[in-house]
Formats: sequence, C-alpha cells, structure tokens
Amino acid sequence: QVQVVESGGGLVQPGGSLTLSCAASGSLFTFVSMGWYRQAPGKQRELVAGITSGGSTNYADSVKGRFTISRDNAKNTVYLQMNSLKPEDTAVYYCNARLRNINLEVSTYWGQGTQVTVSS
Repeated sequence: QVQVVESGGGLVQPGGSLTLSCAASGSLFTFVSMGWYRQAPGKQRELVAGITSGGSTNYADSVKGRFTISRDNAKNTVYLQMNSLKPEDTAVYYCNARLRNINLEVSTYWGQGTQVTVSS
C-alpha cells in the first residue's frame, strides 16, 4: 500500500513564500515522476510543476521563474518552493506520484491536497 502525503500549505501575503512537501511511502517502489497540480474554485485541476527520476523538470507558464520543484530520492520526497506568491496562486495543491512496483507496473497516486491561500 502506497501513501502520498502533502504538507506545507497555509495562508501567506502576496509576495510571500511557501514550501510544499510531498512524501511517498509504503510498498517497495521506484520513483518514475512526481508533480504538483492545483485546483482553484470553479476551475479545472492544472499541472503546476513536474520532475522525473532523471531530474528533468517542467513548469506551467504562470509559475515559471517563481516556483521551483526539487526532489530528495533518499526520502522519496518532492518539494515545491513557491516565491513571489500572487492571489491567483490560491488553490488546493495536490501531489501526483507515478511509481513503479517490483513487477515493473507503473501506477499513479494522489495526495489528499493542501490549501494554499494568498491574501492580504
């Protein structure tokens, strides 16, 4: 059984910073890729940033230059450093993990989500 748990959300003023963490734990697996998605009220869930096992990253245009995704392979943890936050960054942020099991099957797991609110 694999668990994906996010942490680090909260309330921050415009221009402030937050760091989100996402840790995968449970059955034996290898990391394929992990990413952060967000969903604002009334909007579709969108990709914010992703990182592969090889370290390649991709970002939504709206966060380029402000957000940085990184990983700690030893801890099976991915981080999202968010700087220069704007009110439009307000959303529930979800971690997505694609993991390969010992049978080489790849499965996708979602965290429960963490609220990020940017407001003065």
